[in-house]
Amino acid sequence: MKTKLIVAASAIALLMAGCDQLCQGTQTKKTLVTEKDKYSYALGAHFGNQAHFQLVTRDSIDLDIDLFIQAFKERYNDDSAAFLMNDSVIFQTLTELSQNRQAEKMKKDSLAAEANKAAGEAFLASNKTAEGVVTTASGLQYKVITEGTGAVPGDSDIVKVNYTGTLLDGTKFDSSIDRGQPLEFPINAVIPGWTEMLKLMKVGGKVTAWIPSDLAYGPHGRGPQIPGNSLLVFEMELIDTHAAAAPAAEPAKAEPAKAEAKPAAEKKAAPKAEAAKPAAAPAAKAEAKPAAAAPAAAPAAKAEAKPAAAAPAAAPAAKAEAKPAAAAPKAEAKPAAAAPAAAPKAEAAKPAAAPAAAPAAPAAK
Repeated sequence: MKTKLIVAASAIALLMAGCDQLCQGTQTKKTLVTEKDKYSYALGAHFGNQAHFQLVTRDSIDLDIDLFIQAFKERYNDDSAAFLMNDSVIFQTLTELSQNRQAEKMKKDSLAAEANKAAGEAFLASNKTAEGVVTTASGLQYKVITEGTGAVPGDSDIVKVNYTGTLLDGTKFDSSIDRGQPLEFPINAVIPGWTEMLKLMKVGGKVTAWIPSDLAYGPHGRGPQIPGNSLLVFEMELIDTHAAAAPAAEPAKAEPAKAEAKPAAEKKAAPKAEAAKPAAAPAAKAEAKPAAAAPAAAPAAKAEAKPAAAAPAAAPAAKAEAKPAAAAPKAEAKPAAAAPAAAPKAEAAKPAAAPAAAPAAPAAK
């Protein structure tokens, strides 16, 4: 409120400074010729309208016009030597003005709310005996104008209503009929008096409802149109009612969460794969062990050389050839079989040593 007050004061200052001499009757009316003339006048008219509404119509502030214009001129001309207040005193003064006016408004509204409460209670006490008026346990009163034949709204239905709302003195504050469009809303999303009334109606029905302030907007009211503790009068027609749509979007929200959990599982698996890499190193060392087996091949060759020594044994057999003719073939068959047996073993040992040495070189790196 303080900011609006300062803006309004500045606006009216511009207006009054421009018409200072005019107000005193010493300035003739100026013709608008240049662009500067036109926008100067337009700004003055604009600020003048705002100032009149805010300071006179709405806030009813009583100003000393002479001091108002004097202060404006001093500040506009930056004539600090003529200032009657410094900035801090000005700020404090305007703050006090705003607080005082707010306190006055609260007091005025409180008195009006008390009067509205008393008037509403007196009306309801008299109206409950009127013909056709029904009073519920909550204090709501209504009179059926047209009996509906359709469905009765459920506790969570969406309803469509045409209505006109007035205060007890007949002042209209709202009307869907004037707007040309019924109001559609959840039945539990309005004032308690409306919710109760609609649950007592059938589609197609029309009623006049008198809603006490405690079933409407209470002691604080609703803006300037509905003062505190106002009893509200409504002409209501229930056009339609239907069940609210079930919220189908909720289950879908859980799926992205599961999808996000999968990458987390993959992240946990990654360290295991990395841990497996060091395990491969010992395996490489195990491959180096066959390299040590190469010297073992040499003794194998020596063992294979022993059958070669059996060849001289064939010589005595040759001396015996003259005695039994059949013995010679037997003696020759033994050395002949031994010689081929040693040769394959020696040849197989050499290739076995060569492959064992080849893997040893990468292992050293």
